[in-house]
Amino acid sequence: MKWIPLFLAALLFTPFPATAQTAAPAKKAPQQADEPAPKVGADGTVNANFLKAHERFVEQAREGKAQLVFLGDSITAGWARQQAIWDKAFGDYQPVNFGIGGDRTQHVLWRIHNGELEVIRPKAVVLMIGTNNAGANTAEEIADGVTAIVETIREKQPQAKILLLAIFPRGDKPEGTLGTVNEKLKQVNAIIAKLDDGKMIHYLDIGPEFPLVDGALTKDVMPDFLHLSSAGYQIWADAIGPKLAELMR
Repeated sequence: MKWIPLFLAALLFTPFPATAQTAAPAKKAPQQADEPAPKVGADGTVNANFLKAHERFVEQAREGKAQLVFLGDSITAGWARQQAIWDKAFGDYQPVNFGIGGDRTQHVLWRIHNGELEVIRPKAVVLMIGTNNAGANTAEEIADGVTAIVETIREKQPQAKILLLAIFPRGDKPEGTLGTVNEKLKQVNAIIAKLDDGKMIHYLDIGPEFPLVDGALTKDVMPDFLHLSSAGYQIWADAIGPKLAELMR
């Protein structure tokens, strides 16, 4: 009988390291436009600024005083820098601004599922959301997210009438062409317009109110072709004023 050298025997009978057969960790599924989710960073933790703003809004809601709620992203949040226009246009309605920069439909949905529509009993809610979803979602997915928000508002605040605004045009060519962001947003708006029931949900597209020069949005109204200037907010206030007065009766 031949003896196997000790070093060879050890090599033959030593098991492979367990790590050699360990599968790579699964990638985290992306957030869905119509499923409530907080805003998170690259490390998976909830964005601190998002959470801080949300907690502030929950406190305002618990005061139970506001009769008009604005829900949205940075475009809505920008009303905070237009106090004079805000007060003149909406001050009589005891308004609150629940807009957070960078929010997508899933983030607003999470916020209203987690306290922003508790205790408070508003007469109306102004909703404009979805432009930040444009890079990650299809038009149908974005519309599903907006629809989920509208349905949640109706569930939590059945007495509140909803002024659902079309997503504003953006970029220097708002008329858009096939495959552009504005073309996608137009598709979203065409879908969510059907949510208008003439009673509790009222759809309004004020995009045509923003002036164009040679088919392009102007920097006078949208300095970065997304966010509004004071002139842009004045257009917004004037455009929704009559309808809002009707809903706030």
